[in-house]
Amino acid sequence: MSSTPTQAPVVQAASFLTLHYRLAGPAGDVINTFQDKPATLSLGTGELSPAVEQRLIGLAEGSHQTFDIPRGEAFGERNPEMLQWVKRSLLTQFGDPDEQYQVGDVVQFPTPDGTGSYAGAVQQVGDEAVLFDFNHPLAGQPVTFEVQLIGVL
Repeated sequence: MSSTPTQAPVVQAASFLTLHYRLAGPAGDVINTFQDKPATLSLGTGELSPAVEQRLIGLAEGSHQTFDIPRGEAFGERNPEMLQWVKRSLLTQFGDPDEQYQVGDVVQFPTPDGTGSYAGAVQQVGDEAVLFDFNHPLAGQPVTFEVQLIGVL
């Protein structure tokens, strides 16, 4: 009795994935799940950038690959307009009034419609306002994307 080997599932545009992944720029890792629990995510929902998702399409379950993504392709170019001062009165209204902001802190802000959030990194702390950088930390940089596909549904 012969058995036909089953083909490993392959990542498609709307696949649900269980994977380990690492995103790194010139200064090192920004996200790395290899030392922790694997991540689960759905392609096409904005959890990964389109440039990163594109590299997953067609990979078979069990694959372990590393991709070098050119500067600016993974998360766009840095946008100087994404550096913005936020008044302390707003920070108090939407956050912890006793928060002491430090350069390098990452703060979550609610989206205007209240359905999500976005992050800003503290660049400068003033008496009346705090300067945040709302660019992705890897914007304008070359990115190394390493992935190990554990499951593809």
